[in-house]
Parts: sequence; C-alpha cells; structure tokens
Amino acid sequence: MATLYTQQSKNVRKTWLLVGVFLAIIVGIGYFFADYYQNPGILVIAIIFSVVMNIVAYWNSDNIALRMAKAVPADPNQYRDLHNIVENIAITAGLPKPKVYIIPDMAPNAFATGRNKEHASIAVTEGLLQILNKTELEGVISHEMSHIGNRDILLQSMVAILVGFIAIVANMFTRSLWWGGGRSRDDREGNSGNILAIIGIIFIILSPIIAQLIQLAISRKREFLADASGALLTRYPEGLASALRKIENYNQPMKTANNATAHMYIANPFGPKAISGLAKLFMTHPPIEERIKILRGM
Repeated sequence: MATLYTQQSKNVRKTWLLVGVFLAIIVGIGYFFADYYQNPGILVIAIIFSVVMNIVAYWNSDNIALRMAKAVPADPNQYRDLHNIVENIAITAGLPKPKVYIIPDMAPNAFATGRNKEHASIAVTEGLLQILNKTELEGVISHEMSHIGNRDILLQSMVAILVGFIAIVANMFTRSLWWGGGRSRDDREGNSGNILAIIGIIFIILSPIIAQLIQLAISRKREFLADASGALLTRYPEGLASALRKIENYNQPMKTANNATAHMYIANPFGPKAISGLAKLFMTHPPIEERIKILRGM
C-alpha cells in the first residue's frame, strides 16, 4: 500500500524519468531533422535546447505556473485567516510554511507548486475563499500541503512546463516540414528515405500526445493519495469531502484555466464533467464523486 514515504521516493524517480523522456523526445525530433536536412547542427541545437529547458523547468517551473494562473502574493493583513490556516497545517505536517498566493478568479480551486518543501507555494482562488468555511478550507490546504510533503510539486510543475515545450517544439518542426522547402537525402534514397520521413513525421505528431498521456498518468493517482494524506493531517475527512462537493457544484471553468497546468489543481479547472468508460483515461483528475466516497469511507 502506498504511503507518504514511499510516494516521496517514487516521485523523485518519476521526476528523473520525466527528464529522461523529455530529453529523448527532443533529441529524437532533432535527430530526425538533422538527418532529413543533412545538417548535424540541428541535433546539437536540440540537445542544448533539451538540457536548457530541463534546467529552466527545475528552477523556474513554479514561477511560470504561478504567472500562468495570474496568481499574486496574498497580503498577510488582508488574508490573515488564510495565512494562519496555512501556517497551522504546515506545523502539523512538519513542513516550512509555503508562500501563499491568491488567484483572481471566482471559480473555486487551488494548487501547490515549487521545487521542494523549502521553496513551495500554495495558490487559492478568490472564489474558493468565498464559498468554503474554515474546516473546508483547512481540508483543501491540507490536500495541497500533502502534495508538498509527498514531493509531488516538483514533478507536477515540471510536467506542466515540459509538456508545453514538447508541444511547441513538435509544432515548430511540423510546420518546417510543410513550409520549409528543404531537400534531404530522402530525395536520393528512394523508398527507404520515404519510410524514414514517414516514421519521423509520425513521431513528431505523436510526441505531444505521448507527453500528454504521461501528464495524465502522473496526475490521477496522486490526487487520491493527497486526499488521504490531507485527511490524516486534519483528522477530519468530511472537511475536504464537503469542500470538493462545493467545488463540483460551482460547475463553471476558471478564466485562467490552461491545459498545461490543469493537472496541478485540486479539481479540474475547466469544470466538472460527467465522463465514464474509456474517456476516464484522458481525465486530469479522478471523478470528484469517487474522491468524496473514499474520504467519507475513511
């Protein structure tokens, strides 16, 4: 059975696996185009780009995610109760108090980000603060604090940035195929060159889809564990269950919703959807009804 401690080590391994997958995809795209255009410099650029993007994702993914959400620091005087709740939960969890941000959006939601527990942030929407009572807000903050304690935050932040970069790079290279007008050795090698070109094009098209599937696979199981860990922090699962119900009932998307960061939020920022069967495989979050059922069974 997964625990907070086993999840920590798993997330470290998953982070390195993600870095390796990103390197492989970008280098693979670069190799194809270096071969296609007979220009080894393209492969060198792809390798440098992939390394730089991993470094950027590690050091700045949290700041990028916060900017994408239009989050601003929560004033300690104006949001004193929120700061107090975050501080109390952090003490209970044995973690440093994370920075606190407000997202100017009326859709109730929240997420945690950062590269480690010493450099972590929690962002909540204005709408969340308006519709939740104290115990419900404690449940949400405990959920996000669990992401920090479970070391989910680096993994989910890097996923948000690297998945976006893969989509951009794949799109750039695809456009160059149609509009670049380049001539390659494919023109000189007959069928074998055509097969290579087809394989390369398929790889480029599938790269962002593969990255998206990695994002989804990482996301769903993590939410269940954070729910359970958060409930253990407050010793009151009903607080988080009630908060999730209110979030679900709002039924409106966030104005700042973004596909790259959707998996980071406590609930789908595009609003709850009635999805079943095979479609569940492509959800960024497990159904809220399932999460509430598990919490109320604790």
